[in-house]
Formats: sequence, C-alpha cells, structure tokens
Amino acid sequence: MRVTLLSKALVVGAYQRKCELIAAHHDIELTALVPPAWGSQRLERVHTQGYDLRDIPMRFNGNFHLHYYPTLASELKRSRPDVFHIDEEPYNLATWLAMRSSRAKKNLFFTWQNLRRNYPPPFRWLEAAVLRNADAAIAGSEEAQQVWRAKGFARMMTVIPQFGVDEVAFCPQRHSQMEREIRIGFAGRLVREKGVDLLLRAIALSPDARVIIAGEGSEAPALHTLAAQLGIAERVLWRGAVRSTEMPAFYRECDALAVPSRTLPNWKEQFGRVIIEAMACSVPVIGARCGEIPNLVGDAGLLFDEEDIAALAAHIRNLQAQPALRNALAKESRARVLARFTMKRIADQTVEFYRALSCV
Repeated sequence: MRVTLLSKALVVGAYQRKCELIAAHHDIELTALVPPAWGSQRLERVHTQGYDLRDIPMRFNGNFHLHYYPTLASELKRSRPDVFHIDEEPYNLATWLAMRSSRAKKNLFFTWQNLRRNYPPPFRWLEAAVLRNADAAIAGSEEAQQVWRAKGFARMMTVIPQFGVDEVAFCPQRHSQMEREIRIGFAGRLVREKGVDLLLRAIALSPDARVIIAGEGSEAPALHTLAAQLGIAERVLWRGAVRSTEMPAFYRECDALAVPSRTLPNWKEQFGRVIIEAMACSVPVIGARCGEIPNLVGDAGLLFDEEDIAALAAHIRNLQAQPALRNALAKESRARVLARFTMKRIADQTVEFYRALSCV
C-alpha cells in the first residue's frame, strides 16, 4: 500500500520517528511531504530511515489557515498514493487544496479541534467541501471526534493522537536524593492560555520551589515582570526555546512538570504533548482540568481546577514533602505512557486504520 503523508508537524525531528515505525510495516510504502520550515521551526532531519522524506515549498509559512503547497499536485503524481493522509484541519486552505489535488483511492484528514466552531466564509465553505469529499478522518481526542460527528461527518473515523512518545529517547534517569528545593518544569508557548502566570503565583506560595521555563511567546516580557513583582525572580530559570531532541534532558532536570492551562472562548487544551513526554521520563505532572489534560494524566499525576492557584501550590508543596508520593507517581506515569502513548503504538494504530480504510 502506497501512503503519502502531508504534514507540517514533521518539521520536528522527534516526530519523524512515527514515520519510521509506519514504514517498518512490510505492506506500507511511505512518502512524507513536509515544508522546509513551519514558523521559526526549521526542518530537522532526525529519523529518516525506511521511507522517503521530501521537503516541498510552502506559501504563507506560519499562517495556520492560509498556508498551502504550490507543487503538491506534481508531488502526488510522483508518489501515486493509495491513501493520502492530510495531517491538517478540515477548515484550512491547505486541506481543501490537497483534497482537490489528490487522485488517491482514499483521502483522510486529521483534527485536533475540540470546540464546535462556526467559521466565516470562505473557511466554512472549505470545511463543508472537505467533509463532503473525505473518505475518513483521524481525531486526536474523543472530544474532537464528537465535534465532527456533531457537524455531520458520518464516514470512517477513529481516535488516535497525532504523535506518541519514543520511550527509548524519553526515559527516566536515576535521580539523586531531592534537594531541599523542588524543581517544577514548564514547557510550552508563553501565551495567556498556557497559564504560566498562574504557575509563577503558585511558586510564590511555595517557598521551597524553583521553576524552569522552556518556551517563548508574546507573554514573556509580562511574565518576567510578574516574577520580579512577586519577588521570585531568583527562583525562575528562563530557558527559551528548547530543541525537540533536547527535551528529554530538560525533563530530567525537573522533579515535576506543571501544565496550568486555562480555557479561553476560542481555545482549550487539545492534547498537551509535553505531558506524555514528561511522564515517559517518570516526571509526575501537575495539570489543570482543561480539555484533554485529565484524560492524559489519569491517576498518574495530580489535577487541579483551572485558575486555582492555591491548589496548584498545595500540590507542589505536597510533592516536596512526600517523596513516596512523588516516587509512586513517577512509576505510574511511565507505566501509563508505555501502555497507551508510545510512538510505536500510535504508528501501529495508524497503519491498522489505513488497512481498514483501503478495504472499504
């Protein structure tokens, strides 16, 4: 079976491991089409064995709704896929143009959208056309699947996260005895919805805690100011952007990872990849009850209601005061990822879906 996967997410080298594992199936001949960059993230060639990874031009790089691939039609003539997997939301121009360019026997899209939103023209029209013409879809979460079922998409659909974790790269490292101060990590965009301000306020209520922040974003200046106002500037380490291949080392510096996301009118947490990466490294997660976070963490971490700074601070202090709790959650975290969220499991489920789709 010839499969072509169009994915801007695959500019991240760690994610390419999924392609290697898909291509390891003897009946799959995989071509992955990726742009040379998405936003400021340049294409990393890290996992490239067993399949054809091609970078193709992109127009309007970084524009989520309007980017597209001008040479895609000729690339598809070259790869001649039986299954064309468009790793993109159905309301985007790139998805609509890709569907129009395709001559594959089966076409499918991927979606994380877990809020039912009515888009203005022309995106409403693009979405309707894609839903009419797609043969199948993969949703990253149960909530996302419910959104598209409610919008009338009745064809084949399954729930598979976009990417899993490479459990070999993301693995525990023996910790020496925890120092007096607990180290709380945060990794993600520094924007309002990610709730970094809440974490800083919780750190201010936790005298024996430091925080290590990996990420960049528009809220960075305000967050630096807030840390100074709270009197915790010396307890905050700002790492900036961290390469995907360096993330395992980042998690191993942390005693726990905080994910204090908050729901906004047009956004709620769709998955939280950093959650399963940290858990794979046996780093317990303290997460807000926002979107998919509770479903990922399960009983292997600690949860708090959105915006509840006092509860977040209490969890931080409890992990510091109770080494046995931290160790138990560390073991449960790794076990949960191995059972549900490895890259191999995600790749195998994806191949099973391709096979089922090709038989319809």
